[in-house]
Amino acid sequence: MQQERTGSNGDAERMPRATRSGESARVTTFELFFDLVYVFAFTQVSGLMAETHSAIGVLQALVVLGLLWWMWCSYSWLGNQAPADRGVVQAGMTLAMIAVFVVALAVPEAYDDLPGGWDAPLVVALAYLFVRIVHTALYVIVAGDDRALRRQVLGTQLVAMLPSATALIVGALIGGSAQTWIWLAAFVWDVLFTYVSSRGGGGWRLHSPVHWAERYGLIVILALGESIVAIGVGVAQEPISGPIVLGVAISVTISVLLWRAYFTRIAPAGEHGLQRRTGAARVVFARDEYTYLHFAIVGGIILAALGVEEAMAHVSDAEPFGSFGASALGTGVAVYAAATAVFGRIADLPWPFVRLGAAVALAAVIPLLALVAAMWALVIVAALLAAMLLLEGALQRSTDAASAA
Repeated sequence: MQQERTGSNGDAERMPRATRSGESARVTTFELFFDLVYVFAFTQVSGLMAETHSAIGVLQALVVLGLLWWMWCSYSWLGNQAPADRGVVQAGMTLAMIAVFVVALAVPEAYDDLPGGWDAPLVVALAYLFVRIVHTALYVIVAGDDRALRRQVLGTQLVAMLPSATALIVGALIGGSAQTWIWLAAFVWDVLFTYVSSRGGGGWRLHSPVHWAERYGLIVILALGESIVAIGVGVAQEPISGPIVLGVAISVTISVLLWRAYFTRIAPAGEHGLQRRTGAARVVFARDEYTYLHFAIVGGIILAALGVEEAMAHVSDAEPFGSFGASALGTGVAVYAAATAVFGRIADLPWPFVRLGAAVALAAVIPLLALVAAMWALVIVAALLAAMLLLEGALQRSTDAASAA
């Protein structure tokens, strides 16, 4: 519906007209188009991890992933407030889309600027600030005469975003090893103080549970797409062979199992959890389960994709897989399993002991993954994931049968 153009102080009359999303709103095609930038961004982050081949390099890439995630999340909230494919929102998101793509282009140089051209770390920091400023302006516009929402938006940006963006710029200018820790602190500040400023739901609004759950499900799909891309990247320059075909089959199976682990039970539980809640309780649920917890889900997928890429690069070798690839593969899948388990529990599912046990097992077998050949590392991870899902399904059928008796 159109925003009212009335108000005792004339605020609504000065606000541009905007359409507010309804309870049954769905993800727009323009939001899907916006997300395509993240297909490239996830690939760039995974490439940065693979290039450095070190724990500090993985940390640096995860910080960049965090900044990309926080930009994406800010627009997921905006898209639930007002349709993204209309008027000023579409125009603003187009500008943000361009800036996010610039960030993605600069990811390989985010910590080690190449000679010539612009200063890449500074480009990342300034583009991040630009995306967040555009988001703030759009949110104030679509808030219309909702004073509480406008205060929430402006207050959050003041205490969370501006100090964080300033620290990103300072870190980019200082450079060196200090940049990593300054950027990490900047990201943590933004995440922490956004949470503090929205305790109890704050003044935020969540209009459509369907839109919200679908939006986050789609970003999980994009991250899973990176796990598919990683399979090909690992062997792109190698002649096709039996070990490569077998490795592809196992790696794709891992991706399918990760898909099933989220979409067959966890995702519907999250959407139902949103629909059962209203007002501030719905906002808190959406914030905790999706904006925050889904970062672990997506981060786990990206780490697992790195491990798959490393395994495919050595899929024909008989030598041990090595600690770097094993750690990425085992840790990524373990984090994913644990995060989806917590998600399911908060969404009112019974305690997911099987999934938590699988997460522990995946973490525990990392030393074994490092000692066996890459092909066997893929087999072990696929087997553990399959066992987790089969056992979960059997327990669910047993519970359903007992309830029906």
